[in-house]
Amino acid sequence: MNRAKIKYVVACFILVLSLLLGTSCQIPDIDIFSPPSSSPPTTTIPINPDWTLPQEDGGASLLPSIADVVAVVKPSVVAINTETVTLDIFNRPSVQEGAGSGWIIDGDGIIVTNNHVVEGAEMVTVTLSDGRTFAAETIRTDSLSDLAVIKIDAQNLPAASIGDSSQLRVGDWVVAIGNPLGLGISAKEGIVSRLEVSIVVSSGQMLYDLIETSAAINPGNSGGPLVNLAGEVIGITSIKIATVGVEGMGYAISINTAESIIEQLIKVGYVVRPYLGVVVRSVDQYVISRYDLEVDEGAFITEVAAGSPADEAGIEASDVIVSLDGKKIATAQDLIQAIHSSQIGQKVKIILWRGGSKNTTHAVLVESPSR
Repeated sequence: MNRAKIKYVVACFILVLSLLLGTSCQIPDIDIFSPPSSSPPTTTIPINPDWTLPQEDGGASLLPSIADVVAVVKPSVVAINTETVTLDIFNRPSVQEGAGSGWIIDGDGIIVTNNHVVEGAEMVTVTLSDGRTFAAETIRTDSLSDLAVIKIDAQNLPAASIGDSSQLRVGDWVVAIGNPLGLGISAKEGIVSRLEVSIVVSSGQMLYDLIETSAAINPGNSGGPLVNLAGEVIGITSIKIATVGVEGMGYAISINTAESIIEQLIKVGYVVRPYLGVVVRSVDQYVISRYDLEVDEGAFITEVAAGSPADEAGIEASDVIVSLDGKKIATAQDLIQAIHSSQIGQKVKIILWRGGSKNTTHAVLVESPSR
């Protein structure tokens, strides 16, 4: 349809509309093909008449390829499979299978993983990146730090490089490599979200100096390495917060915290720590009402080991420790951390409440007994 016909149709429409409404109208000269007129402002002042686009900066350094990082680290990452025997409701034995990850710290078959990966397992096998599978010969664990070391009968393995987690910054790129869901070794990238995080993982146990990362952490990743873009292990993947509405909150034990524990597990077989000899729980409303306490915070003593430093210092069950060597104790975790940050052989001042009286005693911390 050409322009003349369109103008004719529009004019007829206007005429019919005016007859129906009983009004008169003047048919305008319509040109629907012309854009509306726009007059420029009478005066335009430029912002900067000499401005030009910035030139491209070709000197910016590119990030290393994550594929290159994975290629370096992946041969050092292993898949760990476990079998645990449990009893069903009819008291019949049942085998439960589990999967986790680990990484080679020494080419002579020494592997690092998490305690919870191997805890209670009747059988532990390690599968290398080249497909070879070995049964674990020796396993040494430390439940407090959630770390474990496995020895297999293998030599000349590709050990991973260890980095310095104190150099990490929030926003640094990291890669988690492991065996998620037991489906094989894979990699997930992310950034460092927070540093020096502490999380309560069970009653009486807290993990310290954790690295929070947005890298996806799934069941089976536990024990695998968290590496920087230099391909260095700067953390050991441990836990994640899995709650509806929560996403991207995985945690790794910093390598700087883990190093001394790993070394002791390899060289001694267990972790040597200062020892007071008490079992504690945090003071809460239940404990306050059950034992009619005079304090609303502290470390409540549930058990004292016979012959321990606590026993020799006169500490008894139902006492509440509120200070150790000048450090305020508000929870059970505070007491555990205060003891572990002390030295073997150190004499510590302990302030506690017994019933309605406040008492002071001293104890000499000793080496923790082997387990």
